[in-house]
Amino acid sequence: MDLIDAIRAIDKPHEDDVLNRLYTTWGESLDKNDVLTEYPRPQFQRDSYINLNGDWEYCIVPQDNGDDIPSEMDGHILVPFSPESILSGVERRLEPYQFLWYKKPLPILNRSFTNSRFLLHFGAVDQFADIYINSTLVGSHSGGYLPFTLDITGFLSFSEDQMSTTQNVLSVRVKDTTDSSYHSRGKQTLRRGGMYYTAQSGIWQTVWIEEVPQTYIREIRIRPEADLKTVSIEVSTNNPCKVTVRTPGKEMVKSPSSSDSFETAFTGDFSFSSDTYPSIGEDHSAVTPSYYHFKFELENPHLWSPEDPYLYPLQIQVGEDLVRSYFAMRYYSIESDSAGISRFCLNHKPYFLMGVLDQGYWPDGLYTAPSDEAFIYDIKEMKRLHFNMLRKHIKIEAARWYYHCDRLGMIVWQDMVSGGSSYAKPVVSYLPTLFPNVFGRMPDGPATYKTFSRSSADGRKEWLKEMQNTIRYLYNVPSIATWVLFNEGWGQFNAAGATVMARELDNTRPIDQASGWFDEGSGDFRSVHNYFRPLTVEKDKNGRAFVISEYGGFTYHVDGHSSVDRVYGYKKYDTQDQLGVAYYNLINGTLKPLISKGLAGAVYTQLSDVEEEVNGLITYDRRITKINPDLDPSLLKNIDNALNN
Repeated sequence: MDLIDAIRAIDKPHEDDVLNRLYTTWGESLDKNDVLTEYPRPQFQRDSYINLNGDWEYCIVPQDNGDDIPSEMDGHILVPFSPESILSGVERRLEPYQFLWYKKPLPILNRSFTNSRFLLHFGAVDQFADIYINSTLVGSHSGGYLPFTLDITGFLSFSEDQMSTTQNVLSVRVKDTTDSSYHSRGKQTLRRGGMYYTAQSGIWQTVWIEEVPQTYIREIRIRPEADLKTVSIEVSTNNPCKVTVRTPGKEMVKSPSSSDSFETAFTGDFSFSSDTYPSIGEDHSAVTPSYYHFKFELENPHLWSPEDPYLYPLQIQVGEDLVRSYFAMRYYSIESDSAGISRFCLNHKPYFLMGVLDQGYWPDGLYTAPSDEAFIYDIKEMKRLHFNMLRKHIKIEAARWYYHCDRLGMIVWQDMVSGGSSYAKPVVSYLPTLFPNVFGRMPDGPATYKTFSRSSADGRKEWLKEMQNTIRYLYNVPSIATWVLFNEGWGQFNAAGATVMARELDNTRPIDQASGWFDEGSGDFRSVHNYFRPLTVEKDKNGRAFVISEYGGFTYHVDGHSSVDRVYGYKKYDTQDQLGVAYYNLINGTLKPLISKGLAGAVYTQLSDVEEEVNGLITYDRRITKINPDLDPSLLKNIDNALNN
């Protein structure tokens, strides 16, 4: 073990550092009149789409004075960039004792047909949001990472005259406790430094409105089955109706009248995604929603893989409502290979996961990518560097990021967002890092709730609800292969019970119960982090697949492309050539030989630098890739073929 490097890697807050004003190429060329205008929900797409991104008014007020909508605002903010970000045009931090107010006049809304409904969608608002239309509270939402929807029809002012100029005003009040409370916040901190980053707040994903007919498609759930030829499609509508589903090829059409394809509608507790139907505010349904279940058996199915990411288009129609979606025929599992070793499998074949950790941070937009092209660049660049998996770390990304992973062919391991009170870092981070076999085996039950920063019963209940809603929301995403519940003990509790809850919602994907240490023996992986010791494979007594879910962290600071001159990482290199040699020696000399010994996957830290943590494969501003896969072909030794043979 390299004890000196481990001691140097102890992170400290450096909140007084002034970060360099780094821009990505996409942020630098951002058109303020054309901000993230792509349809934000590719797996549930309608023709009706009114994008509200762009110029809004804002103000920040003390919490004691925040009950009334302000008559005077502080200035303008570019939505959906948080006020802490450069691209917002504000660059002010929202403190836990303050409210952030937004105000936006809505475009003229005229109904396309009688009794239609207008749904207002927020991709994400960090952390607590109250939504007002024309000064009337419509609803409230808690949680900074999941989308929510409100039916605002009853709060809008309409005119019988289709040429009316009647205007409605949307106001949003936001509060964000960041890491001053137990709520989920991921890597955000009010004391930035080391592996924890600048806090952000407010609206950070697209805001938009759609018009739907009175009877419309509420939600869908798509489930490719293990036989690799059957797909189950479950449809929820807000009123009883006829459902038609179309797929390509044979142009198969199925509806409740199709006796060979339709299973009786059912009601009861059913888990759909949470962003397509009003989740707060008024529920205008007069009756219990209707659910329909269809099964399609595909002839000669075209299977999805990172090497061949084929997507089937899907169309669902309910009366006047039409939704376009897509799915992939693929199946993820843990199965034994010919030698009896548990492996991660794609479509029932062993598939080595060459992964990289993706924090989802941007120097100019913080949590918000400056453009769709920025998402695409990250994914394509990692594929160019021979990775086939991204571990989305402690963050839920905008829906379009998952869409690009689906269509470009990038497997995703999805982390749940961590929370809890202030972490006891020596106990849950430093000592387990150095001595995992001694300090990484602490149980996470009631006796250690306080140690794991989970003494709040409300906080534990809140996290479980958010974990369930995350799985519901992202259930349909083809590229997501694994749910990662806890990371390094940050707010961990009752991991074995959480695993049972997660599997009840989704038994089609493996679960990484505890990434790093504090393993409770359940889940589908023995999942370790190893930065300072020689990489090895451990035989799991429960027969689970073995993954190194974090390793590497090689550090190289590039002048002019880093947030600060301070360097944080796990092993420092002074030149790009030194970094390249060390990286390829690690991959070819150490990692690859472990595959035959039972290594099922590995996640390199990390995709890009983030602030003072400069252990990225590319710089924070995405302008320089530190590792060149074509620099010395002899070093590569056919990585792509060797990993999967």
